[in-house]
Amino acid sequence: MQKIHATAAGRRLAYRQTQGDGQGIVFLGGFRSDMTGSKAAHLALWAAAQNRPFLRFDYSGHGQSSGAFAQGCIGDWFADALDIICACTSGPQILVGSSMGGWISLLISRAMPEKVAALVGIAAAPDFTEDSMWDGFSGAQKAELAAKGAVQIPSDYGDPYTITRRLIEDGRENLVLRAPLHLPFPVRLLQGTADADVPVSVALRILDHASGKDIRLTLVKGADHRFSSAECLELLTQTINDLPAS
Repeated sequence: MQKIHATAAGRRLAYRQTQGDGQGIVFLGGFRSDMTGSKAAHLALWAAAQNRPFLRFDYSGHGQSSGAFAQGCIGDWFADALDIICACTSGPQILVGSSMGGWISLLISRAMPEKVAALVGIAAAPDFTEDSMWDGFSGAQKAELAAKGAVQIPSDYGDPYTITRRLIEDGRENLVLRAPLHLPFPVRLLQGTADADVPVSVALRILDHASGKDIRLTLVKGADHRFSSAECLELLTQTINDLPAS
């Protein structure tokens, strides 16, 4: 059953949660995605079958939550995630972050490592507003962003994305790959070699940059950014199941 959580900032987040007795799991979705996607839905069914507590939610401006997508930024969505995790879960959680959700998971890990039992990144995309968007903009696009405060970029997933100056500038305040990043818990990075949105080089950069005693990267030949084939979904749940007991 869908519920609403009111954050400290006054945003209303739609979420779904099931209870259980095992280690809690939180799914953090990607840029302009929502909690009804194939990975979140698969994890919800799996967690219920395993009697594992499971939380999934929509960031503000996403899915059924309040707010307009174009008005949001990484800092807002990080605050949403931190707020709902602290309010709706008990004890350390396994964070499963898909694409942008991987960045959000790393921000949570840096801000509140005691709340993280383990981290599973699926095509994790930290710092993408700077390294992918800004660095990929043409001079004309950068000029338009400066002059108008927003620019439209095409998307393979539907309507063009509206990228705002606020999104880019706020992203710079939340970068995680420019300073030491210690992850004192198991980290599992899952990455497809055919991912056209987040290349393998990003996963390798995370692996090289982060410090920790138990950080592993699994490459899946031919898997794309959605990482939603039956084989990929099975690998995801098996990865969670194989995490060492906390």
